[in-house]
Amino acid sequence: MPESDNESAAAGPPAPVAEPAVAPEPAPRRLPRAVGVALATAGLLAVTAASAAVTVAVGKPDARPAVAATGPSKTAASTSASAPASATPSAVPVPTPTAVPAEPAPASTVKGTVNGGKHEGDLRYFLLPIPAGGESYGPADGMTMTDEDTADLFGNQDGIMDILKSYGYKGGATRMYRTADGKAEVTVTLLKLGSTAMAGDFAKNYKVKSLEPFDIAGDSGGRGYLKAPKQQAYTGSMSGISSQGDVQYTIDVDVKGTPDKALLNELMKRQREWLTNGG
Repeated sequence: MPESDNESAAAGPPAPVAEPAVAPEPAPRRLPRAVGVALATAGLLAVTAASAAVTVAVGKPDARPAVAATGPSKTAASTSASAPASATPSAVPVPTPTAVPAEPAPASTVKGTVNGGKHEGDLRYFLLPIPAGGESYGPADGMTMTDEDTADLFGNQDGIMDILKSYGYKGGATRMYRTADGKAEVTVTLLKLGSTAMAGDFAKNYKVKSLEPFDIAGDSGGRGYLKAPKQQAYTGSMSGISSQGDVQYTIDVDVKGTPDKALLNELMKRQREWLTNGG
């Protein structure tokens, strides 16, 4: 889900885009993440990242703004280069979601434990469970992120793994699902870092550029960011950022129209409890 001031060079004037006479609500379309990373003169890595946006109506979707994460103890001015968002994105194949039955599903073999804020076992175990009736994109247990996946999350830019490793990065896990009512898509991403202090520092320095944060109810260390669409027929988005123990977590929510902060507050609260208690 980002807008950029950069414009890509074109060989000639763009071809006119035909607008359909009728604009029914099509199936959601996802745009690739657009991310920029820049190296400053003093070696600071300023990271900007944005989640994919969902097109729910014909026309130009509103992109999610860039996100910045700075190093734990480095200071320097930096410039960022973010990939431009396309005004008329081409169709992207949409994965078929798998429904989570209302009745209890067979027990997952993914296991994990938490003790004193230290999370052990399979990090996927600590992903916020999909609510009954929700539909999972990809494996219901979520996906373990390789270093390549994590670098790709931040635009696959040179040096991104160095800044993560400066926080003791040990691995990541992610899962996307659609709510039972079909009105929202939720992406949960966990990054396991070297310690509670490192995870907290990372979350503190993980910011969404150009938007003022709002407080997450019940989480003094968490912050939320809201992006309202220009029109209610387009997609609005929210991002929540916080940490619990040695895990930093981000929850992205995409909905049609202006998002309700209460939804993100509830998701962040449940994720924090799951990381705290391990189920």
